[in-house]
Amino acid sequence: MATIPPDAPFLRIEKNGDVLVDVHVVPNAAKTQPVGLHGEPGQLALRLRLQAPPVDGKANQALIKWLAHSLGVPQNAITLVRGETSRRKQLRVSAAAAGRATWDDLMAAIPSS
Repeated sequence: MATIPPDAPFLRIEKNGDVLVDVHVVPNAAKTQPVGLHGEPGQLALRLRLQAPPVDGKANQALIKWLAHSLGVPQNAITLVRGETSRRKQLRVSAAAAGRATWDDLMAAIPSS
């Protein structure tokens, strides 16, 4: 079972141990970086400025590469579940990778209350 931070409103653990990550992407940014949360309570997503343009799947590829690097897991452990052509995306981190992942970079994006 994955050990994800309990106070991460954009992360959900599935029964099989996979972790779903909800992301709101802002493409064409100067650099790729998480910048807080986006959405209503209960439907919050990690807001991510993404350097890649939203053309020919480049933003999706860049998102997977960035998330894999941030978590310290292989890219093939992450799949895009929904939102291929939308700013709102959901990614799945496999249970095996999620258990080894370091979630600190993503948690740093959450504003402290």
